[in-house]
Amino acid sequence: MRARTCLRARPRAVATVLAALLALPASGVAATPPGCVQSLLQQLGWTLGEADIDAPRVHGGPVCDRDDLQQAQAAGDLRAQWPRAWAPAQREQFLRGLLDDPATVCAFAFELGKATVRATNRLQDNPGFRFSGLQLGWIGFGTGGAHAQGWEGFRSLGRGYQPSGRNSDALQAFYAGRVRGECGVGRQVAQLATQRELFGDADFDTAFSPGELSIGTFLTLHGTDSILLGRHAGALFADGKAVRTSRLGRQAFVGAPGFIEHVFDRQFLDDINNQAENFVIVSVSAEAGDALRTHGGFAHYDRINRRISELASQIPGPGPRRFERLLFERDPTLRAALPARQQPLLAELDALLDDPFYQGFVIYVHPRGIRPVGYHVARLLDRNPRTPFAFELGLHNLHTTLYHRWVETRLQRCPAALIDSQPEQR
Repeated sequence: MRARTCLRARPRAVATVLAALLALPASGVAATPPGCVQSLLQQLGWTLGEADIDAPRVHGGPVCDRDDLQQAQAAGDLRAQWPRAWAPAQREQFLRGLLDDPATVCAFAFELGKATVRATNRLQDNPGFRFSGLQLGWIGFGTGGAHAQGWEGFRSLGRGYQPSGRNSDALQAFYAGRVRGECGVGRQVAQLATQRELFGDADFDTAFSPGELSIGTFLTLHGTDSILLGRHAGALFADGKAVRTSRLGRQAFVGAPGFIEHVFDRQFLDDINNQAENFVIVSVSAEAGDALRTHGGFAHYDRINRRISELASQIPGPGPRRFERLLFERDPTLRAALPARQQPLLAELDALLDDPFYQGFVIYVHPRGIRPVGYHVARLLDRNPRTPFAFELGLHNLHTTLYHRWVETRLQRCPAALIDSQPEQR
């Protein structure tokens, strides 16, 4: 069978909004030996200490708007003090509360962002991880089969797999093996590979069960223990048009999944294999973050996409990758060849695509790799010119379930070993 169509994830029926971002306290902290919580907070960037004061003082700061942790600390973010007279139990309770401070989650987002960059670079650098072609199933593991690359199937026609051995070995198949899958699978793998890079191999192998790392069709995941969208996903954050995420700051986007989807009905599609693109957000520039906050999220850019589509329809012409070359690569020869009456249309298109969002909102899409979202807008004009496209964030639990799992894992390794802020490389 052929499994080339790139579809988006549809929210499971019971998951409208299960919880708001940062809604749940980190679990497992109560049994942590003294000093471990403070050590983890300091590794996340907090400056902590006691002082001759009557009440605690906390200044988290706009950490999600900073370039990195160093900039946040230089700006005076992530500082907290507690009264010197407090008993150890009072201090510990205060520190536990800091684990769920929004500034702490934003500090965690810096680590998450670095893990996302490592994961997506390794995925795009593997020529053996390809888009679906003719294959016997939704996901194809080549002539060696799934088991040889660390996976075992649990649903027919390649629609569901989970690791058969070490979790890290299974993800390694997508870093260095020969695997085929459409862009929805690529998104799932990028999300799981990010967790591998974040946790490090040793902890990644023990912190997640095989079922939690299930991959396959999105419909399949909802019926599994998937940590992304299944029974173990926990509190999912729903913010399709990125209204709340834009207010939180640009680092709140990093690592989040999403999709680009056609606006008009299927009858307006010329290339069914490019009806949508699933992505994971790799980085958001300061300018792109400001633009998203100013405009209140994606809805503004959906309207801009419609205008881009209208303008492009007035510049017809032959040739493969024409709009990609014209609008993204800005091929001087191709642009100069446009008749004079079309030059004002091109100038308006340039101005729209010069918006910081299109240039600085960088995503990973399998098999296109890591590119700014403006590239994808131009590319889709070539493949489906009769419909505009819209942006949407997917449901995710990066700052709830997955953050708490990471915190628990780090604290479990304390104090027998120092909590290592640098994940194991492979």
